[in-house]
Amino acid sequence: MKIVADRNIPFIERPLRTLGDTIMLPGSEITPEVMADADILLTRTRTRCDASLLDGSTCGFIGTATIGTDHIDLPYCAARGIRVANAPGCNAPAVAQWVLAAILSYFPASRPLSDITLGVIGAGHVGSILIRWAEGLGMRVLVNDPPLQQSAPHAYTYSSIDDIARECDVISVHTPLTRGGSHPTYHLIDSKFISSLRHKPLILNAARGPVTDTKALLDGLDSGLIGAVGIDCWEGEPAISPDLLDRAFIATPHIAGYSRQGKIRATDMVLQSLSQYLGLNEPLRADAPAVAPVPDTITADMVAYDILADTKALKSTPADFERLRNDYRLREEPKC
Repeated sequence: MKIVADRNIPFIERPLRTLGDTIMLPGSEITPEVMADADILLTRTRTRCDASLLDGSTCGFIGTATIGTDHIDLPYCAARGIRVANAPGCNAPAVAQWVLAAILSYFPASRPLSDITLGVIGAGHVGSILIRWAEGLGMRVLVNDPPLQQSAPHAYTYSSIDDIARECDVISVHTPLTRGGSHPTYHLIDSKFISSLRHKPLILNAARGPVTDTKALLDGLDSGLIGAVGIDCWEGEPAISPDLLDRAFIATPHIAGYSRQGKIRATDMVLQSLSQYLGLNEPLRADAPAVAPVPDTITADMVAYDILADTKALKSTPADFERLRNDYRLREEPKC
């Protein structure tokens, strides 16, 4: 059995070596030639898994150590009988930490958190933790999630997107990237939405780059309708907009979810799915200690993340976006 894995998936190489021939490569070096006789592919977002990579391959399983599957052609894999597994929610606490660090960095210490209204668009794995933590810190939180509102109408007191624009001091998006269906999220934060803002909010995107329209954000900053932006997920990354980078209050290289605990969860989840696929009696586990439960509530001191240092690093060397991301020193999540 031949296994190909992205070398930037931490805590995974040792357990894979127990299965067979394992090749660890940068995502950019996972090519059709490498995959031709591979049985298993374990990857991250930088490897596009579609016909151009997999036609003629013997691959039967793709595991991505990420929440999203935008980089995987799911219909193609289904037609080829390739099983796909991802790691939903693995880094949710870390992304919520990123959002709160941005908020705490932006507002002066003299402004009480109880005076801030936070709009959370998308109440899934990340959004639900952010809502719980922000409310515990005293913030007023408005929740917008039309699909969840249909399936779980009593989970929250939901607000419309217009309510979010009209009432919030901070707006943070936590949706998947969708271009069709009843509630597409591509350019959800666009010029129409921005024109309806009333409180010059801080707008944060740690979801998917194209959920926010780069030009609309820049126009909103120019017009004063937006107070500031914080971007972790960029349109076109790693070739990010230099204008938006220059204007962003928070600018990080897609590392909002890069906590040690989040990486352990992701690797564990992928390995468990692989173990099920292979029918192993003893599931494989990440080569790291088990992760403690996520706290129900946190204090501001528990956020403990210098997001401005990560911003300074990217603004200083934007051409190193990928290096900063791949070599990022994993931080610790809030813990009791």
